[in-house]
Amino acid sequence: MATRKSMWILFGILVISAWILGSAIQAAAETLNYKFYTYVTKYERVPIADVEGHAVSLTVRNAFYVFENGEVATTQAVSTGDGIIGRGSSFSQYVSVTFSDGSTIIRKDQGTTSGGTTPGAYTAGSWTSEIIKGTGRFEGIKGTHTAKGKFFPIEKWEAGPKGYGEGTYTYTLPSK
Repeated sequence: MATRKSMWILFGILVISAWILGSAIQAAAETLNYKFYTYVTKYERVPIADVEGHAVSLTVRNAFYVFENGEVATTQAVSTGDGIIGRGSSFSQYVSVTFSDGSTIIRKDQGTTSGGTTPGAYTAGSWTSEIIKGTGRFEGIKGTHTAKGKFFPIEKWEAGPKGYGEGTYTYTLPSK
């Protein structure tokens, strides 16, 4: 009798374990890799009087993403930065990514830039992000993002440098 009861308990544990593991498999993280091309549409810089070349900035930057699965998206990033000419800067930004079907991913980035011998000019940057919201097919998205980029010298008619780079989204979506 005790053996029969033990078998039922073992069977129950097995069923519960399969259900839990099956749920975890459905929630496996997905990745989206992309390349980007970006440009500045607005740049404001306010000098700080503590050391030469120190300033705080507000930048609006747009980009075009090309994902490895063939999808494309446009973005707008609103960024605040704190940097010293020649030493680079740290920045924080909110980025809205809009896909051709109207779905969006919104994230918050933290990153750094390097180089640059004139205001607003830098040569490279990298950042990590938390995905904070999604709409359309990305409703309920949770995850992270990483990216790195390189930047061209600023042309005389530009508000800031054009750039290019690559990034990766790692995310989960709720079960449907």
